[in-house]
Amino acid sequence: MSKFFSSLLTDNSTSSLDLGKVVLIIGASLLFGILVSLLYQFINKEKTYVKSYLLTMVMLPAIISIVIMLIGDNVARAFSLAGAFTLVRYRSVPGDPEDLCYLFLSLAIGLACGLGYIGYGFVFFLMLALLLIVLKYINFGEGKNTHMTLKITVPEALNFNGIFDELLNKYTENWKLTRVKTVDFGSVFELVYTIDIKKSVNHKEFIDNLRTLNGNMNITLILSRNEDKLYMQ
Repeated sequence: MSKFFSSLLTDNSTSSLDLGKVVLIIGASLLFGILVSLLYQFINKEKTYVKSYLLTMVMLPAIISIVIMLIGDNVARAFSLAGAFTLVRYRSVPGDPEDLCYLFLSLAIGLACGLGYIGYGFVFFLMLALLLIVLKYINFGEGKNTHMTLKITVPEALNFNGIFDELLNKYTENWKLTRVKTVDFGSVFELVYTIDIKKSVNHKEFIDNLRTLNGNMNITLILSRNEDKLYMQ
């Protein structure tokens, strides 16, 4: 009976894997997936993320390692699996490039584990985890300015030409008026600026000063990255 089940779990023509090795590889892959997801949560404590993304990072290394083990060195099987995956349609909103790096890390670890290089998978994770943590604490890539979009609503009767120039020169390194449009059937105007705000600027102070010039109407300040905070008054 044990030989029968063993024959179901092993394809002697393409692989020498046994049940113990398969369990070890899948277990290690799941562990690495959990570690990658914990690393992501630690690095991105200030961000909002969804549960499905974390589950993807947990499961991806195990799934990839299973696929690699099933393929082995069988070329025909590789083409069959590739054809099967082309039938699956993936629909998702493109995320932050930084988030994609974690998925690629999970994929690389899954490849290493599926090929039997569990130790190399641990080395990959350890080196990249240390690198990401160091880059986080040295604020790598953060410039002195922050690129933002500024939306100012003004009354129809207000002549807005040049009215905000002095404040924009004071609080930003550079700015540009990119769009003017009417809102609420032409009763108000919406001015849209792209600005590089000075890093030391207090956002509330900046918005409060703008409000004194636009009749205390809506002002929106949006960081260029779509997951960042929205400042509104």
